[in-house]
Amino acid sequence: MLALRHVLPASLLLLAACGKEEAPAAPPTPEVSVIEIKPQSATLTTTLPGRTAAFETSDVRPQVNGLIIARLFQEGETVQKGQALYRIDPQPYVQQVASARAAVARARAAIASSAALRRRYGELVKINAIARQDYDNAITSAQQAQADVAAQQAALRTAEIDLSRTTIKAPISGRIGRSLVTTGALATAGQADALATIQRLDPIYVDVPQSSADLLKLRQQLLVGELARGGNAARVRLRLEDGSIYPVEGRLQFADVTVDPATGTQTIRAVFPNPRGLLLPGMYVKAELVEGVQGDALLVPQRAVTRNERGEPVTMVVGRDNKVAQRVLTADRSVGNAWLVTKGLNPGDRVIMEGPASIKPGATVRPVAWKPGAASASAAPTPTASAKAK
Repeated sequence: MLALRHVLPASLLLLAACGKEEAPAAPPTPEVSVIEIKPQSATLTTTLPGRTAAFETSDVRPQVNGLIIARLFQEGETVQKGQALYRIDPQPYVQQVASARAAVARARAAIASSAALRRRYGELVKINAIARQDYDNAITSAQQAQADVAAQQAALRTAEIDLSRTTIKAPISGRIGRSLVTTGALATAGQADALATIQRLDPIYVDVPQSSADLLKLRQQLLVGELARGGNAARVRLRLEDGSIYPVEGRLQFADVTVDPATGTQTIRAVFPNPRGLLLPGMYVKAELVEGVQGDALLVPQRAVTRNERGEPVTMVVGRDNKVAQRVLTADRSVGNAWLVTKGLNPGDRVIMEGPASIKPGATVRPVAWKPGAASASAAPTPTASAKAK
C-alpha cells in the first residue's frame, strides 16, 4: 500500500504535465514570385513560308540564223550586260553587208546621172526644145534616185545589224546557268528553246503567300486604330532552310492586288540584298513580316502559362486577399518569349512566375516581386494535376 501511494502521485503529475503541452504550430505561408501585368507597346509579327525568286531573268536566244561556232563563257559564272556569250558563223552576213554597200554605191551613181539629166532638160524646156512632160519625168527620176539611196542605206544598216547579231551578247548582268547547246548547233532566229538563262540574284525577291482573310483583318485593325504602323513596318527578316537567320534584313515591296481564287491568298513580295549569293532562286524560306504596333498589349511570359485538361491556356494569379486563383486565357499568338493575352487578364493582375508546385487555387500565399536573374529552386506552379505546359 505504501508503494502504491507513492506511484499514484507521480502518475498524476505526469498526466498533468502532458495536458499542458502546446498544439503543433501552423505551417508557414508559402512564398511565390509574381509579376504585375501592365499594358505595353508590342510589335506584332507573322511568320509565313515563301520562295525566293530572281530579281531579273533573261533567256538568251539567237536573233539570226546560223551555226554556232564558239561559246565564250564559263557556265555558272557572273556575266555583265553586253558581254559576248556565243558566236554564230558571220560569213553569210559579211557578204550581205558587202552586197548592201554595193547597192548604196549604185544608187548614189544613179543620183548623179538623174540630176544631170534634170538640169539639161530644165534648160531645154525654157526654149521649148522638149516637151514639158519630159522635163517632169526627169524631175521624178531624180527624186526616185534619191529615194533609192535612202532605201539602200536602210538595207545596209539592216545587214550590219544582222552581222553584229552573230555575236550573241548578255542582255542583263547576272549569273548564267548551263549552256543548252554546244558548238556546231544550228541556231534559229526567235527559236523557242533558250541557249542559256541569266538571272540577277543581287538583290533577290522573296514571294510569300498570305491569307486574304488575314490581310483583311489587319487592314480593319489599322483602320479602327487597334494597330499602328511603326517605322519598321516595311522591314522583313528571313529564316533559311537550316533554321538560321539571314544576316541582312529586307524590305516589303508590295502586296499583289489579286486574290488567288484557288487558294484564297495574296502574294506579298519582299526584296533582300544578296551580295554573297547565299540566296538562290527557288529556295524555301520563312519570312517574318511586321504587321503593326499594339500600344496596350498585355504580355505574359510563356513560362507562366500552362494548359488544363481541356487544352485551354491557363495561368495562376494572386488576388488582393493574397489567395490564388486560376484564369483561363485567350492567347492566340506569341511576341518573343511571351503570349499576347486578349482575354482572361486585366491590367494590374499579379501572375505567379515561380512557387511551390503544390499550390492550388484558393490557397493563401505571400507574393514577392519576381526577379528574372535570380536563381530559384522552386518550380513553376501547376494549375491542376492534369495540366501540362504548352
